[in-house]
Amino acid sequence: MVEIKLTNTATRKKEVFVPLDPENVRMYVCGPTVYDRAHLGNARPVVVFDVLYRLLRHVYGAEHVTYARNFTDVDDKIMERAVRDEKPIDQITAETTQWYLDDMAAIGALEPDLMPRATAHIGDMVTMIGDLIDQGHAYEAEGHVLFAVESYADYGKLSGRSVDDMIAGARVEVAPYKRDPMDFVLWKPSDEGQPGWDSPWGRGRPGWHIECSAMAYELLGESFDIHGGGNDLMFPHHENEIAQSKCAHAGAGFARYWLHNEMLQVEGKKMSKSLGNFFTVRDLLDQGVPGEVIRFVFLGTHYRKPMDWTAEKRVGAETKIEGFVELIGMYGDLETAKTLEPEPALINALADDLNTHAALEVLGKLNGSGDANRLARNVVFLGILNWDALAHRVSEYREQKASLDRYAELLSGLRVRAVETKDFSEVDALKTVLTNAGVEVKMSKEGVELVPGKGFDAAKLAGIS
Repeated sequence: MVEIKLTNTATRKKEVFVPLDPENVRMYVCGPTVYDRAHLGNARPVVVFDVLYRLLRHVYGAEHVTYARNFTDVDDKIMERAVRDEKPIDQITAETTQWYLDDMAAIGALEPDLMPRATAHIGDMVTMIGDLIDQGHAYEAEGHVLFAVESYADYGKLSGRSVDDMIAGARVEVAPYKRDPMDFVLWKPSDEGQPGWDSPWGRGRPGWHIECSAMAYELLGESFDIHGGGNDLMFPHHENEIAQSKCAHAGAGFARYWLHNEMLQVEGKKMSKSLGNFFTVRDLLDQGVPGEVIRFVFLGTHYRKPMDWTAEKRVGAETKIEGFVELIGMYGDLETAKTLEPEPALINALADDLNTHAALEVLGKLNGSGDANRLARNVVFLGILNWDALAHRVSEYREQKASLDRYAELLSGLRVRAVETKDFSEVDALKTVLTNAGVEVKMSKEGVELVPGKGFDAAKLAGIS
């Protein structure tokens, strides 16, 4: 069996991954708060953990892997959006949840096995909060329930922060009902008009952190294998999850391996609205940037390094993918490709702490070798294109290629005559028309080959005879 190594944030070491139960490998990843479109940075953990999901399914079998990613569908930002748009909250969350799923599918992400909504697990959260109170880890104050950070000795161990750093980093609310500034909310009261549920502490709604603890427990158990997310969630969110879960279930390990991806930049700068470089996945898709290009650019940088989205990388990704489609279109048989196993070199690259950059290098070598079927199999394994999308691209390429055959014959004839007359003006004129139509003209001693390139427009060739 392939040996997978992952960098565990909890130990700060690259470790051999050994699941609790190879027949039931479990992974939980923090999902979105559904109040708006996912920005480009939101998509990075989706791609990172989608790649890990694919690797785990390959190694342990799809039926032995469970991937859960939640939707936070109760939050102050959602309420603010509902007021602004004058729409019911459930309409906002239903709409934005589907936006998210559509946009992530466009960049090649498989849907997780489980996609729990926070509002469907309020009862589980109330139960966990009650257990924490009973065990002396939480307390009620003025309609709120707060976790007593002092009751958990290992608080801060995941992020490695001191108490002073944590107070500063969390921007803690100094409220009179808190026993300690670091204590965080598990339950808070809801005003009239705000979403709320009945509880032993009055009508209210959960704090953000308790959601993932309760859903992970209900879906994956008190101990599971992998917990992931962006490194911006390490503190306080993941730190709080650990404290709640380990205190609620004494002796349980909660997540054994913690993985965190680094953040995204745009042209070397932090993405922000103030800099004018903030955009969503949908913005790029609507601008004509294909989802496979977004994914390819993401895969080019190791998940533990900051990723820089640049126009140069986007163009480079488009060119490489076009090259893959060209080779597969010319020589590939997708039915045969489906019967192949992914390349051992590619699997080994991913097994080494998700080295996606090295995995892309394997694709480059396969492209250079001319092995279209093996290339196709691995392009699909990495999620750059799925089989249906690849079949469509290949079919489109072959139709375009066939439509250029008569122009290749025409150009060949003109070249033969030009060699005799020493007048290449007609050859040059036809080459110019072809190039302007998005055709790559390849002329050699063996003959003329015309390849449809990016932006190929057959209409620009109308009238050539």
